[in-house]
Amino acid sequence: MELIIASNNAGKIKEFKDIFEPLGYQVFSQGEKDIHLDVEETGTTFEENAILKARAIYDLTHRCVIADDSGLEVEALGGEPGIYSARYKGLQTERERRLAIIEALEGKDNRRASFTTCICFIDEAGESHLFKGIWHGTIAHREEGTSGFGYDPIFISEDGGGKTTASLPITFKETYSHRAKAVRLLMEYLESK
Repeated sequence: MELIIASNNAGKIKEFKDIFEPLGYQVFSQGEKDIHLDVEETGTTFEENAILKARAIYDLTHRCVIADDSGLEVEALGGEPGIYSARYKGLQTERERRLAIIEALEGKDNRRASFTTCICFIDEAGESHLFKGIWHGTIAHREEGTSGFGYDPIFISEDGGGKTTASLPITFKETYSHRAKAVRLLMEYLESK
């Protein structure tokens, strides 16, 4: 089966390819299918944004599509950055966004956070299916590690042994992360068909 990933995020596409290609799927980014579309994320939830992105690509291709919307939610910041994780405070780089979180948590005892992913899979018939994964943890006091992308250098997962996700092998994230949890649910669904 051919799967198109509705994303231009290289890190996210690599994770999906690493998960699905060993299972025999042909995985393509939207760019590899010559789709140059940047869907405006106007939804108010991860679910709504995932559906918007998947539907836009499906409507162009009528092929199976996977889109996800993911984000970091920091408890002491009222759930920020949430659905705005990729464009938090209008900052341009991942590093600026990470440092903004660390700065905002300065002097706060509560550093609890979670990553959420909602995957929308649209099958060949055009039906949408949603799968959600949540990964709990805390925010580090400083950046650490070079593996992964996004907020990985400041996120210490509940199963990470006190190390940031970026300090651990990429295989750790591919096994335990929010996206891995949502993908497992998607795989269970696909295997049941």
